[in-house]
Amino acid sequence: MTSSRSSATVPTAPDHRERLSLPWWLWLAGLAAAGILAAEIWMGADGIRAWLPFVVVLPLAVAALWWLGRIEVAVRDGELWVDDAHLPLRYVADVIPLDAAGRREVLGPGADPLAFVVQRPWLPGAVQVVLDDPADPTPFWVVSSRNPVRLAEVVLAAKATPR
Repeated sequence: MTSSRSSATVPTAPDHRERLSLPWWLWLAGLAAAGILAAEIWMGADGIRAWLPFVVVLPLAVAALWWLGRIEVAVRDGELWVDDAHLPLRYVADVIPLDAAGRREVLGPGADPLAFVVQRPWLPGAVQVVLDDPADPTPFWVVSSRNPVRLAEVVLAAKATPR
């Protein structure tokens, strides 16, 4: 015996998540610079100066490189999350994907000082999220992204999806 279930298809909001981590070549350059700095501090000395610079400087460099690439951009639960800042999608008026030239124009000499900006220079793309919140003086967010077109599509689709 089979039961007939009425399953209404409820559209679900798409989710998006990306980490703005450093590319491998920046890790290589950062660790090389830290190794050179540790060797400069060492300078052929013996005793504690022979190993302490390497034990201190190299882990600090790893921590700094990890910290630079820790930012996560996500669209979930009706909000755009950038690290620990979040924006309810009901306040989004428009989302514009930006290439390197567009990002330079938005963040250039005529940039709005009230804009919320999370930029990673090793990522050429970004999105500009235009806000529609009369209570908030922030006119827009500019957020770096590896795939700005996809992020813009997901934000607009999640905004249009009923909760």
